[in-house]
Amino acid sequence: MKDLKHLIFFENLLEDCNNELVQKAQAEGKKCIGNMCYQTPEVLMELDGVFSARLRAPRTGGFEMATYYLTSFLCEYSRAILERALEGGYNHLDCLLVPDGCTMINRCVENMELLKTIDKEGFFYKYLEVPMKCDDNALNLLVSESRAKILQPLHDQFGCDISDEALRKAVERYNKLCRLVNEIGDFRKEDNPRITGYEFHIICMCTYVCPKDLLIPYLEETLEELKTREPDEKPPYRARVALVGSEVDDVDLVKLIEDAGALVVADRFCYGSLPGRKEIELNDEEDVLLQICRHYMVNSQCPRQMNLEKVNGRKEYINQIAKEYKVDGIIFEQMKFCDPWAYERTTGAYDMREKYNYPVLTIDRPYAVGISGQLRTRVQAFVESVEIKKLQGGK
Repeated sequence: MKDLKHLIFFENLLEDCNNELVQKAQAEGKKCIGNMCYQTPEVLMELDGVFSARLRAPRTGGFEMATYYLTSFLCEYSRAILERALEGGYNHLDCLLVPDGCTMINRCVENMELLKTIDKEGFFYKYLEVPMKCDDNALNLLVSESRAKILQPLHDQFGCDISDEALRKAVERYNKLCRLVNEIGDFRKEDNPRITGYEFHIICMCTYVCPKDLLIPYLEETLEELKTREPDEKPPYRARVALVGSEVDDVDLVKLIEDAGALVVADRFCYGSLPGRKEIELNDEEDVLLQICRHYMVNSQCPRQMNLEKVNGRKEYINQIAKEYKVDGIIFEQMKFCDPWAYERTTGAYDMREKYNYPVLTIDRPYAVGISGQLRTRVQAFVESVEIKKLQGGK
């Protein structure tokens, strides 16, 4: 296929956290709000005068200093973030809002604060207590925490308008971006998709780490370009797969999978669009903040939520997207030492294989995959097993 016009531009935006669009927005006077997890309602950090940027550590090498403070038993994402912070990689941030999503994020950010890694006048940290269930009590908790730890500090420190009208305006802008991402992602449902999983992953990740209003014109142009893009007559892949699991901001992982013959058509992982780019629906009767928090709580597919309905619902959600995107198999990935996803990967892979009858590959991976020959071999073997199953009539 012909290369997308803005693909290199999108790739360059991911080379550095303080990228071209972040610098442009800050030059216009906007404040950069750092966050690390879906559990922190992203749209609340998209008010007038501020924009959100999810933390990642591109081009990560070693993280010896971070391991000294966090030990080698914490996930590599938390260590990579602390290492980058110690190197001064997040000095462009104006504050950092994080949930108690897991102990590893907590330890990472606590050390960032204790070690004064971001020595910037007016910089502040806020820690949100977020629910582990999906019920009325959990919703009330998320609403009160979001008001006290996100909205009020943004108002007090940066003068943000936090009225219902301002929140509705932020939701409207957020939904516009989500619609663009979903329209682009829908091309993956085609029998011969006109966009690869790698290309879509690049585009989707940019929406998490760049000012959305500055990114939207490039997304609009890319969508129009895709409407007339012609896919290759003979697809260069041998199987369609859904990639499911923990935090993935390493573009090399999806590229490695696709180079091994498996087209990634569904991105059910942190930093993905399913469900991370689902539009927020508002009514005119209820409190706006309540509706926003309900959206994040109900649509969350994070294994942190442990009530039985959520546990079973996560498997059914994977089954739904597997059917919708016509996948041949599922790759369950988990970052090393990620406790929540370690359990989820084990039970989820079993259910998807035994209950829903999908071929499943499970992988335990580092934060930065690089050009892992071992992983490439495993994916290639999985693709071959999927092909054999097709020849055997699905048995």
